[in-house]
Amino acid sequence: MQFTVTLIAIAATVLGSWMAFPQARHLLRTRRVDGVSPVWIGVSTAINGWWIAYGLAAEVWVLLPVATISVLLYATMAFAYVAAAGRRAWGGLAVGVGTLGMVPLPFLLVGGWTAAGIALGLGYGLQLLPAVVAACRNDALGGIAPGTWLTAWGEAALWLVYVLIVPDLALGLAGAMGLTMASVILVRLAVTGHRPFAVVGRRAVAVS
Repeated sequence: MQFTVTLIAIAATVLGSWMAFPQARHLLRTRRVDGVSPVWIGVSTAINGWWIAYGLAAEVWVLLPVATISVLLYATMAFAYVAAAGRRAWGGLAVGVGTLGMVPLPFLLVGGWTAAGIALGLGYGLQLLPAVVAACRNDALGGIAPGTWLTAWGEAALWLVYVLIVPDLALGLAGAMGLTMASVILVRLAVTGHRPFAVVGRRAVAVS
């Protein structure tokens, strides 16, 4: 059982670390920001910083690699977004970091890291919400990297399996919210003709 738990945690960590990479690479390569939310980038940077703190405080060590790598990738994404969109990007990034990204703070002050962990789990949905809103409000979605959302879906599903074996409310809430939000964006991409699952097909061809 312990081997299974470790394997699931490793797989979820690898996927979580990879999640932001396709989007960061897409922004750097194409400089297209249509359909991409700067608020999402800002809040994602902040929330992953909170996950690092929670992992250290609650001794949930499996969170540290993915959260650390994610902070670096979202910071890279923020740089690429600003380079492509210019000064207008700063407002959305600031809103993400300074408002939505600070949601766990009052919970930490009132109830400690247990309450902050629950806020983080629910906050994962809040973290992804700006991306969902941007994808649903725009028909031009060429700036979105489908690989990021396929990875997010897989990571969330793995964390849900993990908490069935090793109960952790924060991770369970995060998994449920991540699965829901990623599903919405993947469906939206499919409906608008962007063929998100073609990424899987291309990878399969490349491997074969």
